Amino acid sequence: MRDFLPADKATRERALGIIRSSFAAHGFDEIETPVMEDTARLHSGLGGDNEKLGFAVLKRGLAPADLTAAAEADDLLSLADLGLRFDLTVPLARFYASHRADLPTVFRSIQIAPVWRAERPQKGRYRQFMQCDIDIIGEAGPLAEIELITATVAALDNLGLTGCSIRINDRRILSTMLATWGVDTALTERALITLDKLDKIGVDGVVTELAGLGVNTTGLADTLAGFADAGWPDQADAPAWLDQAAYADLTALRAALPGVTLVFDPTLVRGMGYYTGTIFEIAHPDLGYSLGGGGRYDGMIGRFLGSDVPACGFSIGFERIVDLLAGDDGTAENAVVLVHEKDADPAALVRLKTALVAGGLRVRLEKRTKNLKALLERAGAAGYGRFAVVADETVTADELVFKPLGD
Repeated sequence: MRDFLPADKATRERALGIIRSSFAAHGFDEIETPVMEDTARLHSGLGGDNEKLGFAVLKRGLAPADLTAAAEADDLLSLADLGLRFDLTVPLARFYASHRADLPTVFRSIQIAPVWRAERPQKGRYRQFMQCDIDIIGEAGPLAEIELITATVAALDNLGLTGCSIRINDRRILSTMLATWGVDTALTERALITLDKLDKIGVDGVVTELAGLGVNTTGLADTLAGFADAGWPDQADAPAWLDQAAYADLTALRAALPGVTLVFDPTLVRGMGYYTGTIFEIAHPDLGYSLGGGGRYDGMIGRFLGSDVPACGFSIGFERIVDLLAGDDGTAENAVVLVHEKDADPAALVRLKTALVAGGLRVRLEKRTKNLKALLERAGAAGYGRFAVVADETVTADELVFKPLGD
């Protein structure tokens, strides 16, 4: 969990504004949900491994005996009735179930808010971080995926990020693949976790782990090695592991998104267990990790509502993306510093400042110091681009002479 200096905060807010307006332009509406949810909801099996990283909130009025009993029973979670949200998808499912009558048949939502996970802090992984999600609920057809990918790519473009592509796969393809390899259904999740580590442990590592699960790995190394350059295989010559219906859906998406670089990756897993169909991730050629991802999760909302509702979502990895952005947002020219003497008339200073603000400028008053250069460097780091010295005889804002902070 981090503090942000003014310049960092300004960069973050600028990026959030671009993302928010990009999503809104594509017809998505922003909602807000509480930072806490019921423990039973957070630990209902919908959050995958992230459930293990949730922060729990203890019940009020617990006695020492309660703590001792829970510890002895290895059931500390029973001491909590609330928890901090670890993602925005589980709260959205609860939100939709609670407000369905007030929402359109097809609901397009924006959620931009912090979430919390008990991560082991490292570069790109924090215990409190911002998520930027868009979801479409109630649309069972490919329009949902097309709109989500289009809006997300537009946000990336508006942020100035170039060279990104979308890796895409389908959970049905993964299921067919594992069945073809002879993976027992009881071991499906473990096999997917192994496959998801392909970029970390390599082909040999994946083959070794799958062999440990009892998989017949004859020829598997060649199959996995061929995935890297497979491209989009001809459906007429598709290998046995390729689920035909799912692949046909993916090729249709590709045709519907001619301006987007879609890369078919049959090893793309996405860690969440709630995905039921199409899954996708944002890839960048200079980075070894994704910049966001999502997919279709048609079974989740039914857990709260009692009847299935189709749903699909895409989340931008904000903390990773904001580190790639330039800090200069082009507004420094309109941010000015007025340097004044210690005994300057406060009323006169405020009149000057008010006149400049009324003219559309951002204005900071700074008392002159012996080391004026250091003062101006700090102002420049905070996003100010020009300065002027307020002389004793200065009466109106028109008399001020502004210079670039670099001079």
